[in-house]
Amino acid sequence: MYIAQKQLENLRKATQPGKVAVLYGARRTGKTTLLHEFLKGEEDPYLLVSGEDLAVQGYLSSQSVEKLTSFIGQNRLLVVDEAQKVPQIGLNLKLIVDHLPGVRIIATGSSSFDLARSIGEPLTGRKTTLKLFPLAQLEIGQTEQRHQTDANLESRLIYGSYPEVVLTPDNRAREQYLKEIVASYLYKDVLEMDGIRHSGKIIRLLQLIAFQIGKEVSYTELASSLGMSKNTAERYLDLLEKAFVLQKLSGFSRNLRSEITKNCRYYFLDNGIRNALINNFNPMQLRNDVGELWENYLVLERLKWQEYLGQSANNYFWRTYRQQELDLVEEREGRLFGYEMKWGKSKVKPPTEWRAAYQEADFALVNQNNYLEFVGAE
Repeated sequence: MYIAQKQLENLRKATQPGKVAVLYGARRTGKTTLLHEFLKGEEDPYLLVSGEDLAVQGYLSSQSVEKLTSFIGQNRLLVVDEAQKVPQIGLNLKLIVDHLPGVRIIATGSSSFDLARSIGEPLTGRKTTLKLFPLAQLEIGQTEQRHQTDANLESRLIYGSYPEVVLTPDNRAREQYLKEIVASYLYKDVLEMDGIRHSGKIIRLLQLIAFQIGKEVSYTELASSLGMSKNTAERYLDLLEKAFVLQKLSGFSRNLRSEITKNCRYYFLDNGIRNALINNFNPMQLRNDVGELWENYLVLERLKWQEYLGQSANNYFWRTYRQQELDLVEEREGRLFGYEMKWGKSKVKPPTEWRAAYQEADFALVNQNNYLEFVGAE
């Protein structure tokens, strides 16, 4: 069963002569599926290759216009899957764009190409970037009735939204699949691309982050717990964000000296991965982290909504030294929108300091009654 992906239409719009459409996303989130769906409607001859193929690497890292032209042949569309594996891929794609102007290009990667320092600068002004997450509720909702969505909500909080997880009804199989991702794929790009040897410390770092959802992270405390320097802890977190394991939010401040901006908060791109790391798939009624699961789920679903529907926004959390806080602050369309996320509450007042400092800002509580509207699925 194929669940229609919102990025499909965005990819069609982004794939134009003279531009490279760059599709980022974690492994197993459906990039290859998206490509095949895209190619079903393709009328021009195309070439689909994998950057993990050594022969492909030989051509696409050659920096030779003649070799690149010979490789592409009569095809009018070049699709490079796992393109970050190709040395100097950015420079070579630039050569194709400049010397074969009628050729369209799609490049996908399971880690940000900035991690390989290979695609950003060469393609400045020549690329459109799209990001693929695990399935969004606004995508899954197309296959469900409202009562099914309500019934599946707790499962989404526990097992997440990787395509195979959503399409697998058996919870034991879901657990095994998520543990396989953690064991085999989750930090593969980080380990390969930056020469990191301490995979055990990366696992431990992620486990520590898993227990700090919705809280500011102290790099100094993380470093002390892991026996590494503060700079190393920061670098690992940055790499994990570029590898699409974590998402960082910074603190918002504009008016008050009491607003906290020094530390950041981190969220997992998928609840199931977070729970697999701490080996906790207990049902909701047996958990003491329901609030954290709810917040992580909503923050990421909101980011998916922004990405897929082209909603440009800056995202923050907000907290003061007097412990007043908002889980998410969006800065978009010249306005501020503050959100508090509560699993079991129907009424929450906006923090008094927020209301006083940002009188024109909106405020909303997001709970089980209205979350579908918040994530664009209703």
